[in-house]
Amino acid sequence: MTIDIRDIAGIVRTHAASQPNNVALIQGDRTQTWGQLYVRACKVANALKAAGVGPQDRVAFLDKNGIDHFEVFYACALLNAVSVDINWRLAPPEVAYIVNDSQAKVLIVGPDFVPVLDAIAGDIVNAKTIVVIGGHSKFPSYEDFSNSGATSDPHAPIAADDVAFQLYSSGTTGRPKGVMLTNTNFFALIPFAAEVWQFTDRTVNLVAMPLFHIGGGGWATAGMALGAKSVIVRDVNPAELVTLIGKHRITHGFLVPALLQFMLMVPDVDKADYSSLELIAYGASPISEEVLAASMKTFKTNFMQIYGLTETTGATTILMPEDHDLTGPKRKLLRSCGKIVPGMLLRVVDSETGNDMPVGEVGEIWVKGGQVMKGYWNMPEETAKSITAEGWFKTGDAAYLDEENYVYIFDRVKDMIVSGGENVYPAEVENALMAHPAIADVAVIGVPDEKWGEVPKAMVVRKPDVEVTEEEIIAFAKQHLAGFKCPKSVNWVDALPRNPSGKILKKDLRAPFWEGRTRKVN
Repeated sequence: MTIDIRDIAGIVRTHAASQPNNVALIQGDRTQTWGQLYVRACKVANALKAAGVGPQDRVAFLDKNGIDHFEVFYACALLNAVSVDINWRLAPPEVAYIVNDSQAKVLIVGPDFVPVLDAIAGDIVNAKTIVVIGGHSKFPSYEDFSNSGATSDPHAPIAADDVAFQLYSSGTTGRPKGVMLTNTNFFALIPFAAEVWQFTDRTVNLVAMPLFHIGGGGWATAGMALGAKSVIVRDVNPAELVTLIGKHRITHGFLVPALLQFMLMVPDVDKADYSSLELIAYGASPISEEVLAASMKTFKTNFMQIYGLTETTGATTILMPEDHDLTGPKRKLLRSCGKIVPGMLLRVVDSETGNDMPVGEVGEIWVKGGQVMKGYWNMPEETAKSITAEGWFKTGDAAYLDEENYVYIFDRVKDMIVSGGENVYPAEVENALMAHPAIADVAVIGVPDEKWGEVPKAMVVRKPDVEVTEEEIIAFAKQHLAGFKCPKSVNWVDALPRNPSGKILKKDLRAPFWEGRTRKVN
């Protein structure tokens, strides 16, 4: 199927015209055709317009995966507005920060997050309109809000370089950064999604990863751009996923390794029906050979590893199904994350000099191409630090290339921790912990964990003559941070190792916990 769609709004317009009665979205017992989705998106768009939302204005959305997400997402696109999906795992102060930082004019909140809204409503600055899915005593319900809009398409003019969606990455600087992804960024990925993932209008796509992640929202939207039907999972339950594959004849899915591991533990997992499956893509954190081998044996389909970042609109390298060889000469490739995707360029660079590293030597991954973000919202200095004048994006991941240009990730140049597919930036956790009255100094590092790959650990220097327990520090962190960012354990140290310029030597702190492992990421 050849598709000439240039922007996000074109996705819903095109398929509503070409396949109006075909199902676009399934969530539980609820289905929505392309025609119905378009009408709903138009109504929400006109309601947003009446609330003062214009081109490139931000609309914040806080809820788990659901049909409502897509109604709002495409409504924003029809207005040339920008949807800002907020990580619903965040603590209330973090949510308030993103709503305010994005300068969202409207905030839409799902029923599970009314307590978060109630905690932060007084702190919201720009969002004059707050809408609650399922209703609220103080704020209009999403149903009333959306039904107030006309069904006509607002047809706002859209430029290729206009921002289509803004996702927040955790902050290396201690503040989350709004990654601005344009229509061009997204549609740079579509030829690849058609050719390599083989999405078509016959695809049934499993949307199980959170839509506030590029691995959830980007994957889902790529499928929809090519006409796929999407099966939305609101609350991930491994046993339910196993059943859903056969029930809906799912062909494609993107899953993180931890979820594949949990699915393999489901009783009688090997007896379920996977005959419809064509591709399972996995990524966001490395996978063990044991889990990969068991997954390939159980699900009997093509597996493809994806490495990417929010800043690169997701998939940047891929390890193709034919490279998933568990017994033959290609087995060593399972430690790699594949080769650069079509249309993008990749270098492994000495980050001090900017020179390319020889084959087999570790440097920083730099990538360039249409998928590289426009920049960080309202952070020109951070954007300039991340993207060179020639357009190379510095990923912060350390890797080496082999003779055939396969990429092997070795470590992270930045101190980021990847826990169960979620990025955790130690600076952000350290900033929160330093507010504890008993902590004199703290460093947060990633340590190996069988379930999540790695988890945060706090190395704490206590203030003199102050008593504090590990449990108290972890509980304090949970008041200020999302659960996945909180340290799972605390080690007490007399002092943190620092270099002459005062920078904490994180590698020295990490070393004892990673001893005997082939690479410094899990």
